[in-house]
Amino acid sequence: MTIASSSPPSRLPLGGAAEAGTKQRTRRAGSRENQGDGRLAAVFIAPALLGFAVFLLWPTLRGIYLSFTDFNLLTPEKWVGPDNYVRMVNDPIFWDSLRVTVVYVVLNIGVQTVAALAIAVLLQRLTQSSVLRGIVLTPYLMSNVVAGIVWLWILDTQLGIGNEIIAGLGLDRIPFLADETWAIPTIAMINVWRHVGYTALLLFAGLMAIPNDMYEAAKVDGASEWRMFWRITMPLLRPVLAVVLIMTVIGSFQVFDTVAVTTDGGPANATNVLQLYIYDSAFGRFQFGYASAMSVALLVVLSAITVLQYRLTRAGQTDLG
Repeated sequence: MTIASSSPPSRLPLGGAAEAGTKQRTRRAGSRENQGDGRLAAVFIAPALLGFAVFLLWPTLRGIYLSFTDFNLLTPEKWVGPDNYVRMVNDPIFWDSLRVTVVYVVLNIGVQTVAALAIAVLLQRLTQSSVLRGIVLTPYLMSNVVAGIVWLWILDTQLGIGNEIIAGLGLDRIPFLADETWAIPTIAMINVWRHVGYTALLLFAGLMAIPNDMYEAAKVDGASEWRMFWRITMPLLRPVLAVVLIMTVIGSFQVFDTVAVTTDGGPANATNVLQLYIYDSAFGRFQFGYASAMSVALLVVLSAITVLQYRLTRAGQTDLG
């Protein structure tokens, strides 16, 4: 009778066992270190997450819920389903306010982007003085309310220094904020004056990321400043410009305070922008459900515009190698 011999269990050499133990201890130490980093990161992120949840997420969810209710602060909210949205679709004032807002956005974004780009290019190509950058940014340090009041005084038809200068030139005084034709363009220019410096500095930061070697090589090849602008500056600035456009469009659609302190929606609703109509519906007429429905509609419109802008401008891509 033969007895099958079983092979003895394989054993790692002493050096291999020590190396395996070292790797295991290293993995455990790395795991504990990662856990510690995760806890530290959570501590730093917690205040921002708390603020986001309390001041953004919860109000947004609450507003969406209220948009399906009839709520006036005096009585508990009453569920009415899509009635507020049906009313909004059939409300001519809503559509007129949206039209006025779009006109304002087009004027504001068009002029502000061109002016900011010109200022940024001049700062990059001619001078990089910190003093000049500070001067350019000065209007942005003023609040929208203060800027609106200052320009309301300057452009006053009878006593404003702006109209005094116009009258001194022998021209007729212009009712900038009291005429239906002039009101929205004037408000747009006021906000351009305040925000153009900040927008220019954002674009200037993008210009500083463009390698100067490209401009030097283009000069050697005999390219003019205008050609370098279109062939080098604009293509390489595109991602930054796209993000700036997204930010300014969102901010322009939310215009409120400048209109509130200058025209309050007049004359004849010529400056009754959507945010002002939402505010009046909520705090003037206590129709919080309907105001919430318009706010949700504005959120949807801005989300769609942002996604469309992001894709059309390829904001997440760069031409830099």
